[in-house]
Amino acid sequence: MRFSSSIGISSALALAGRKSRSFSAEHFNSVPREAADAVVVGGGVVGIAVARELSINHGREVLVVESAATFGTGSSSRNSEVIHGGIYYPRNSLKARFCVRGRHLLYKYCRQHQIPHKQIGKLIVATGPNEVAKLNFLMARGTENGVEGLRMMEGHEATQLEPELQCTKALLSPASGIIDSHSFMLSLLGEAESHGAIFSYNSTVIGGEYKEDQIQLHISESQALKNWDGKSPLKPNLILTPKVVVNSAGLGSIALSKRINSLNPSVIPQPYFARGCYFTLSNSGTPPFRHLIYPIPEDGGLGVHVTLDLNGQVRFGPDVEWINGVDDVSSFLNLMFNVC
Repeated sequence: MRFSSSIGISSALALAGRKSRSFSAEHFNSVPREAADAVVVGGGVVGIAVARELSINHGREVLVVESAATFGTGSSSRNSEVIHGGIYYPRNSLKARFCVRGRHLLYKYCRQHQIPHKQIGKLIVATGPNEVAKLNFLMARGTENGVEGLRMMEGHEATQLEPELQCTKALLSPASGIIDSHSFMLSLLGEAESHGAIFSYNSTVIGGEYKEDQIQLHISESQALKNWDGKSPLKPNLILTPKVVVNSAGLGSIALSKRINSLNPSVIPQPYFARGCYFTLSNSGTPPFRHLIYPIPEDGGLGVHVTLDLNGQVRFGPDVEWINGVDDVSSFLNLMFNVC
């Protein structure tokens, strides 16, 4: 079964709000229906990686539905492109286990597929005596998590590595690095497509129905969301009945889950949104730093830190701005990114 790039699983149910839940069965009688094997909602790095895994190692016929015009335009293209060591997360948590194991797998994948990357290391710094205890705690936690090569350094040792840095102490994580995220996604996508995965862009999952251990997904063209008047009901272009569904819709994943009728609400977490902006250091000539430089973590993030890309460009960020009342349209179409 093949689908055109203009039709897909839609976030439109999220946009139609609770009105869509009151639609009568007759509203959908004229909508085409198709069966599918595995459907992945969202074409970011997670969705592409899932599609690759399902198609290569599980032999599934995969359809990836992405609301944007191409892959990886949301959070996957708007981050620091850092390969983290696994220092920050609670011991034995999924984040700690997955970060450490995932780092090893990511470096291995990059080497095997010639993905541009560099293991440049990271310094987490204490800028005063009152932060040293927190730095010691991070070293202990990272060691418990199995992060290799961690080393506590006095301020003068850190300055020998980074002459422009001023700090009381620093924790060196040599396992940290940076990656070209676009090249990484492009490689994953190519492998997925070569094993039969189909990517349907400009398509949005508007919701669905879950009953008797089966799920139906309502699909609409993304343009319908952009042109929607906010009042009239959104009628899907297609109803899919897949055997497997993976919701990797990024910022819209929770909103989409809430729009699947009869899905147990207790399994859907409460979202908390924060936005951060990065700032580029321009006209600097030779980059002033060779390592990633991070402060002590703060609530809601890792603090404003120094990152470098593979061309040596220096960025500072992100700051943190907490956001209340994000509407589903903004979540699904990534409109929050346009403010920075």
